[in-house]
Amino acid sequence: MTTLNLGYLATFRLVVQRGSFSAAADVLGISQPAVSLQVRQLEQFLQARLIERTGRGVKATAAGLALLLHGERIELAVSEALQSVNDCQQTVSGTITLGTGATACIHLLPSLLQNLREQHPMLAVGVTTGNTLGITRAVEENRLDLGLVTLPASGRSLDIMPVLREEFVVISAESQGELNLEMLKTLPLIAFEAGSGTRDLIDSWFQQAGLQVTPVMQLGSIEAIKRMVAAGLGYSIIPQMAVEHHRDAEGLRVGSLTPPLYRQLGIVRRQDKILSKGMAEIIRLLQQHAPL
Repeated sequence: MTTLNLGYLATFRLVVQRGSFSAAADVLGISQPAVSLQVRQLEQFLQARLIERTGRGVKATAAGLALLLHGERIELAVSEALQSVNDCQQTVSGTITLGTGATACIHLLPSLLQNLREQHPMLAVGVTTGNTLGITRAVEENRLDLGLVTLPASGRSLDIMPVLREEFVVISAESQGELNLEMLKTLPLIAFEAGSGTRDLIDSWFQQAGLQVTPVMQLGSIEAIKRMVAAGLGYSIIPQMAVEHHRDAEGLRVGSLTPPLYRQLGIVRRQDKILSKGMAEIIRLLQQHAPL
């Protein structure tokens, strides 16, 4: 035995409390020789005699009495440790770092994080924005616990879980009439900046629709795009969550795309990262937002 065995310590305490090895064996449901072996191995580890026999049974030596005193403290500390672990299992707490795109950060996360705080006030969530590539790299390097990104995403050490399927919409100035596919050929396009997963999806949609368009503006901010469109400077294709609420669509006409375009958002995390209760709650709330 190279470390103090808490089980043997408990057996020793029981022997002293019951006054005999056999009585302790009955309580533990093991043989008397097994009890004697545990106490003997404990004595060998401590290099001290802990129990001595008397005409009335056994009693603790001076070293044994000292160990009993510390044993009570050890038992209390172990009990408190187990309770703390159990509390962590029952309570959603701690800190989680989440990376996502600017659109989801502005239009999806505020209500989700507000809900999360109301349900689990001991859980803290830090948010970082970026593109899919940067976020997945940060998750791989363990600088972020979770990433909410536009799929597809890849990484040899990543676990990737689809959580939300979202439709794209076409937006134009409120004074503009309803747009159709033919009109998109002639109107100026205000697009997301190149290099993002969202821009790649939109470019692919134009190609599949047989349209060749050159954006007049390429912006990194969804809010900047909406402002430019509302000013009558062109149209854009954006995720529906950006205009889901009336206040977010002020000055804009929102229409459906034909053919429709969707994006799949997914959670990425390291495969060796333990899924805490806090992470599981974030994933659950995202899955509740809309069907896959």
